[in-house]
Amino acid sequence: MITLAHISDLHIDGGARSRERVEQVMAYLNGIAGSLDALVVTGDLTEHGAVGELEEARALLSGRLSVVSCPGNHDVGEGRAAFRRVVLGEKAAGEAPVNAVHRTGGGAVVLCDSTVPGEAGGLLSEETLEWLEETLTGLRGTPVVLGFHHPPVPLHVPYVDGIAMQGPDRLAVLLSRHPQVAGLLCGHAHTPAATAFAQRPLLVAPGTVGMSPLPWEDARSAYETHPPAVAFHVLDDAGRMTTHYRTAPRQAR
Repeated sequence: MITLAHISDLHIDGGARSRERVEQVMAYLNGIAGSLDALVVTGDLTEHGAVGELEEARALLSGRLSVVSCPGNHDVGEGRAAFRRVVLGEKAAGEAPVNAVHRTGGGAVVLCDSTVPGEAGGLLSEETLEWLEETLTGLRGTPVVLGFHHPPVPLHVPYVDGIAMQGPDRLAVLLSRHPQVAGLLCGHAHTPAATAFAQRPLLVAPGTVGMSPLPWEDARSAYETHPPAVAFHVLDDAGRMTTHYRTAPRQAR
């Protein structure tokens, strides 16, 4: 069994609000770290991708948990090299897509880079799809959770749907060859959501910095009043994904 915590869209910008909300989430998660295999962060750790913001995000996420992350569109404003170097600690800081495999708890978390530098919307490049095919082929028989930043299906939040992942059919065809992928994780939408893609559950993390309003909600109220939240994904020995959403309790002062 694999138990993952999942957050997204921290949007660290050097300000107090984004920092305090991440601190609130991490205090909660570090307190239960012994029950978790890893923390998955599906992008937009920062607002501008500046080195100082990336350094602050890395520091805030450090603690008792193993943290695995992929970039979001805000993280590559100055290129992918800074994300590789600062967040992932890679010495080779190239501009190729930031794709990685993390083995944990008898399974694997596979994270793909869906960013398109200079654009808010996303796409899995040919390079990434070829890498993913090869990676999943090598993981046959191993339970896999696949993650990226951009949702590959409409979430019925108009602004988000306008900057979602383009060309998702290519991913669906690829996944049809790899039944060991039990579920998919993403962010970008700033709202907890659960739907399906390629006959698998697609689970969207809450936005740590704030919640996107649903079409029937007041925009200011939704963003400012919802506390930061976390998704917990349990992949059991039957290959079934179960997800729970929890708000992070406010820290005592």
